[in-house]
Formats: sequence, C-alpha cells, structure tokens
Amino acid sequence: MTEMNNGLSIFALGGVHEIGKNMYVIECGEDIVVIDCGSKFPDESLPGIDVIIPDIAYLLDNRERVRGMLVTHGHEDHIGGIPYMIKQLNLPIYATRLTLGLIKGKLKEHGLLGTTVLHQIDSTSRLTLGEIPISFFSTNHSIPDCLGIAFHTPHGTIVHTGDFKFDLTPVNDQFADIHKMAELGTNGVLALLSESTNAERPGFTPSERVVGEHILEAFAKADGQIFITTFASNVHRLQQIIDAASKLNRKLMFLGRSMVNVVDVASSLGYLSIPPNAIVEPEEAGKYKPHELVVVCTGSQGEPMAAIGRIASGNHRQVKVSAGDTVIFASSPIPGNERNVARIVDNLFAKQAKVIYGSGSSTGMHVSGHGSQEELKLMLTLMKPKYFIPIHGEYRMLHMHRLLAEAVGVEPSNIFLVNNGDVVDIVGSEALLERKVPSGNTYVDGLGIGDVGNIVLRDRKLLSEDGILIIVLTLGKFDGNIVAGPDIVSRGFVFVKESEGLMDEIHRITKSEVERLQLDNPKPHIQWNAYKQSIKEAVGKYLYATTKRRPMILPIIIQV
Repeated sequence: MTEMNNGLSIFALGGVHEIGKNMYVIECGEDIVVIDCGSKFPDESLPGIDVIIPDIAYLLDNRERVRGMLVTHGHEDHIGGIPYMIKQLNLPIYATRLTLGLIKGKLKEHGLLGTTVLHQIDSTSRLTLGEIPISFFSTNHSIPDCLGIAFHTPHGTIVHTGDFKFDLTPVNDQFADIHKMAELGTNGVLALLSESTNAERPGFTPSERVVGEHILEAFAKADGQIFITTFASNVHRLQQIIDAASKLNRKLMFLGRSMVNVVDVASSLGYLSIPPNAIVEPEEAGKYKPHELVVVCTGSQGEPMAAIGRIASGNHRQVKVSAGDTVIFASSPIPGNERNVARIVDNLFAKQAKVIYGSGSSTGMHVSGHGSQEELKLMLTLMKPKYFIPIHGEYRMLHMHRLLAEAVGVEPSNIFLVNNGDVVDIVGSEALLERKVPSGNTYVDGLGIGDVGNIVLRDRKLLSEDGILIIVLTLGKFDGNIVAGPDIVSRGFVFVKESEGLMDEIHRITKSEVERLQLDNPKPHIQWNAYKQSIKEAVGKYLYATTKRRPMILPIIIQV
C-alpha cells in the first residue's frame, strides 16, 4: 500500500531520462491508474535480451487498487510492453480505435486477446476509474488517434499530454483540440506532465505535409525501382507514400513484418486509403518492370535484419536493388543508430543505387512527430499549470524543458525533474518530492520475463569478451584423489592446439591445487565447493598474469 493513500501521487515507472518504455502512474486515494506501457530495444551492453519493459513490482504489490490502463497512442514505446504486463497483471485497457487495433495484434500474438478486457475511447469520451473522473483531448503526432489525458481529482486536475506537436495542416485532418486544452487551463491545472523529446530544438516542428511534397518530387524523378524506408507506425507518411505512388501509376510492395502488420490494421480500420489492386506481393516482384514498383521497407534505423538491411546486403530472397534504383530514407537516424544506417547506405552505394539519406531537415524526407520549443511553450501557456513535471526525454531534454517552463512563468520551485520511481506527492495544495517506489528495467529474453538479471547479464558479457575455460576433474568421493583429468575445454578464449604450453600449465596448477586441498581438508568430509573455488582462483590468477584476460572459469568435479 502507498504511504500517502489519502493524497494524490504522480510518478513514472519508465520514460524519464530515456526515450522508450513509457509508463506513468496517477494514484489518488485508493485508486491507481496506469498510463501507457511501452518497450524499448536493448543495446550491445545487453547480449541476448529481446526487449526491455518497465518494472511493475509496485503495481503487482498493489494490484487490488489498479483500476485500468489508459493508452495515449499506438507507438511501440507506449504499447510494446502491454502483452508482457498483461501476463503478470491483467487489467482493463482503454485506447482509441487505431491504438486498440495495434494492441489487439500484439495480444493475439501472445495468446491473450480472449482474456483481456478492452475498451474503445476517443477524444470526447468521459469515464471514471475508481473514483477518478477522466476526460481526453486530441493531439497531433506521427500516428493517428493520439490523446492527451486529464484526471479531474478532488485535489485538482492532472494533465498528461501524450506525445504531441501542433500541426495546423495535418495529413488526416485530425486537428489538435486547442480549445479544450485552453479550457482545461482556464479551469485550472494543478500539475502538467508534458513530453520533452524536442525540447532542445528551437522554433516549430514543420507539418507532415511538407514531407509528402518531397516524396512526390523524388518519385517523379526516379527512373528505376523505388525503395523507401520509414517507421512502420508513421501512418501519415505511409499514406503520402501511397498517394505519390498512385499519382505516378506505380504498384506498392510492403516489406517487413511490422510494416505489413501496421498497413493491415490501419487499412482495415480506414486509417489508410489504398487504391484497389495497388499492392503487389513480394513473390510477384518479377512480374513488374522496375519503373512500375515502389517498395516500402522497414529498417530505417539500420537494423541489420530488417528489410532494407537485407536488401542492401543482397540477402533478401525476393527483392534486389540494381544500378540506377532510387533508395529513400524517410527518417532521421536516432542517436546511436548512425553507424548502422551508414553501413546500409554504403552497401547501397556499392550497388550503384541513388540514395537519399541523412537528417530530415537536409533531405526534406522527414519531420519529427514531436513539438519543438515554441510548441512546448504553447502547451505550457494553454495549460497554465501550478506544478510542472517534464517527462519522456533524456536528462538534457528535461532540463531544457524546465527552462522553457520558467520562461513562460512557471515558478522554478514548482518544477520537478524526476527519475523513474520518484514520487511527487500532493498534500493539500503543496507538492513534495520525498520518496520513491520500486522501478527499473525488466528484461525479456525469449519466453522469460524478468528471469534474466544483472548476474546473468554479467556472465553473458564476460563470455562475449573473454570466453570460457572448462576444467573437468574426476575425483574419488572419499579420498579426493584424482581418478581422471584434468581435461580442459576452451571456447572463445584460446585455440587449444596452438596453446599447448598454456594448457600444460593450467593442467599443472589444477593438479597442484587438488593436492594442496587434500592436505587441508579432513577426509571424508571433503568440501567440493572449496575445491572448485580454489581451482578457479588459482587458474584465473595465472591466466590474467599470462594473457591479461579474464575468461569465465568453470571447474566441473565428477565424484566416483
């Protein structure tokens, strides 16, 4: 139970000081409401991990008070963790039509669709979870059906913006509900949680329509086959690609699992308009001339196994890139992905393709779905919050957002830069930042959720860096004498046949250590674990002195 269950508490279990695995919690009295449950992909420091999701230990400890989850929109960093959470904590989910369609696909894949309670909402919905009245307002982003959320608690209104920009000419004509935002501000907002992704960028984020004009221009100039890669979930950009292909009488081919899934869901729900007979299946590629095709691919961030990565390396079974073909990266590399993107671009140039790549601002092929500084200030001005909590960004972004809030009149002492797990408690009319709840990362590896911890990751990293050395000994159960061995197996450390001197010395050290232990351990109470630890330490000390490497040493003692 929360320590302050009569008050109002706000905290994040993910999404602060990071981009990804968003999860925020509003707690009022005996009611807990969760906002989003995202995932993010691991970097090279987490070998073998498939996906990272928020640690929900606090919610599991208070499961009887969790009333439901509200989902702001359908991006992976906001819905990717839902199936894994539902396996541990099955709670009702409230989301818009497109977002619900994407969630259903994930739940079906995990065999959870029939047991999960799903509710469709929109920007006009009003509902009460526990005793918390909740309303919504529409926002612009790079995917349709995005919502901001207002919690009308007895202590005051808490607003979560979701991801947003102010696009005054949206592709789908879903306009941000600025009037409703202003009305919330006029009535009084106690605390605002606002995303910070583009807090470092001055000015306004351009409209998505700008990208459509550049895509059409590039398609019109292309002679051969066109390949274009973008985020699969950017439904607005997909529509503009479809429109450009249709105007130039080119057929469309969609490659990549996530791309096909999004197109299927969005088109079936009416969020994508695709002309009849416009889509070509990959196995039909050979039936069309290069100038008749547009191939829409996943892999815009340089993922080596995504569609454009396999095409660039020549490993795609059905589609090839040829000299003179045009390849467009309708995206900007996320920091950290530049090297992978550059490798794919190099491979494409080696195949003599015409490649349009780089930052969206230089190519015109990408605009952000997140508001820049002037839009963040506009949101703050509309809401006029007493307290402000910047979220959804790395620390420098949160810091810049704090400065923007101060510039539009929010009291510096009323701005909270929090970490995941930090709780902002509002007691009376005063906000306090004095306590934490459990938070962190939960690692998903195959079917395991949270069963891979720091010790396992440390071992994996050690194996990847210095390999493993296995020492197998057969000892007498009662006297501890060596019956057979030691046999030494090296994997990823040294090649045994070329390191006979090293192996001989390990053999000698092991035998010497066993003989020493025989003298120190009274029979028949031989401490076999002490044998293993002593062999490990003695051999490890020798190997580091000789090779400056620290392989994992695994002594195996067989008793006969």
